[in-house]
Amino acid sequence: MLRAETPNGVGLLLQPAQASPGHRPRSIIDWNSDELIRDEILSIEALERSAEDLAAADRVADLRRGAGSLRARLRSNETTLLAAYRTIAKAVTEGRPITPAAEWLVDNYHLVEGQIREIRLDLPPGYYRQLPKLADGPLKGLPRVFGLAWTFIAHTDSRFDSGLLCSFVNAYQRVQPLTIGELWAVAITLRIMLVENLRRATHRILTGRQQRENADNLADQLLATKRPQAATIEALLKPHESTPMPPAFAAQLVQRLRDQDPALTPAMQWLEAKLNAQNTSTDIVVQGEHMRQAAMTVTVRNIISSMRRVSAVDWAELFETISPVDELLRNASGYSRMDFATRDQYRRAIEELARGSKLTEMEIAARALAETTAAARHANFINDTEKNRACDA
Repeated sequence: MLRAETPNGVGLLLQPAQASPGHRPRSIIDWNSDELIRDEILSIEALERSAEDLAAADRVADLRRGAGSLRARLRSNETTLLAAYRTIAKAVTEGRPITPAAEWLVDNYHLVEGQIREIRLDLPPGYYRQLPKLADGPLKGLPRVFGLAWTFIAHTDSRFDSGLLCSFVNAYQRVQPLTIGELWAVAITLRIMLVENLRRATHRILTGRQQRENADNLADQLLATKRPQAATIEALLKPHESTPMPPAFAAQLVQRLRDQDPALTPAMQWLEAKLNAQNTSTDIVVQGEHMRQAAMTVTVRNIISSMRRVSAVDWAELFETISPVDELLRNASGYSRMDFATRDQYRRAIEELARGSKLTEMEIAARALAETTAAARHANFINDTEKNRACDA
């Protein structure tokens, strides 16, 4: 297996590393799930190790899942986010309380709309067709770069930082390099993932909101009658006996009933017993709900802020800092003295040659450099020989 070390320490494997998919980082979950794309926040060193583990686990296959399914997913996310915005905005208009995370969504929905519009424009038919697809795992059939973006977002809590992203991508490429097309796709893939994660966050926000409204309805019924009888309390609580009590529902009910009429003591005792059966308590569920809401606020704030940062990045410049092909060409030729358009022509030529052969882009670039160097040496030899002949004459 051929390997080259670049000045910034990026190891370039000319043959992708193979590993068991069982080593895939656990941060990647089912694409069709509503689970938040959020995992343990990692230090830069741990984040780089996560990228290396992901690269070692990733296997690609010639799968034909195209951009069509991604555009459909984008439309679905757009519909869901718009419905959530309208629901929350209506609550604000009616003077009902909303969580800080919901407030972030409402206040910045125009930015979200703009991001979705830009993604749609930058995602023409066939955009992802040429990109390597994952052969297995939760994201099977999706472009390999999706797993990269997913893992980065999960372990940064959706907080985008261009320097951190470069370190993460370079760590992945120490195990197996990404193609030129994949590196160009990083920007739009991050945008897609941020919208995806916002939709998942919104699902949690609305679910929690509905649970709190259900708790308010029950509390209103319990509080509606002065000095309610035990039989009345029992009848109102009975529908909730056989099913687990959601944390948001329980926390809201606790806060509504606590320190109320002593006649409601049986209701509080029932609630405490119910929660004890679920291995928790009234204090724990209230504290836990406050922590969940705080964490959700951070995540939504990060997503919104990252959408702004991603739009502000010079992606052409960033691409050239993480491209193994660029680094190889830049350090072995006059490539760096060319303008961007000329360098891009070279990259496109390498991409086309790689698609029509069994060689990787790095192998083609290395061969081209070798041939160019050999030709230059030959030309120098001829020139030196002619000069010597002229001197002898």
